[in-house]
Amino acid sequence: MARMPSAERRRQLVEAAITAMTRDGVARTTTRSICAEAGVSLSVFHYCFDSKQALLEAAIETITGNYVARVMQAVEPRATLRETVHGALRTYWDHVTAHPGEHMLTYDLTQYALREPGFEHLARAQYEQYVVSAVALLEQVRAVRGIELRLPIEVIAQSLAATIDGLTLQYLVLGDERAAAAQLDVLADQMVALIES
Repeated sequence: MARMPSAERRRQLVEAAITAMTRDGVARTTTRSICAEAGVSLSVFHYCFDSKQALLEAAIETITGNYVARVMQAVEPRATLRETVHGALRTYWDHVTAHPGEHMLTYDLTQYALREPGFEHLARAQYEQYVVSAVALLEQVRAVRGIELRLPIEVIAQSLAATIDGLTLQYLVLGDERAAAAQLDVLADQMVALIES
């Protein structure tokens, strides 16, 4: 096993955990199976993480961070507000349809955290991170578009996070791409109405 910096090894273990949990589910994924997926020994896991809980927290941060990075790249300075909002939502949605298993994993992580004693705070942190991410996106949109928001940014961000969460779950359950696309358009219009002064 080649030596690598601990930050890189942590990333390797987080990616292995995401792969294993997406495939096998959170409850059935063990630290041993994550190590096997990453091709490292259990001692490497314990060197990088204090516990499975710490790894789950890192996985949640990584998944959400990846979504946010993708969406932020979709914000274009010369686009209209509606084009900007729709483009950001479409970028997120393209990932949902291309990688439904990873999005199912986010719900599995939430359920696991709520049911497993001592892990409850991870579910709260996960949903708080969704709102923080929505605030970051709205801040970027506001800065690029040079607009003042009609409502407090946290209110709009909470609405966006809750709505996209529900829309994602509905799509994962029903698999109706046409209905999801129509709802995405409605959501874009609602966000524009909430953002515009």
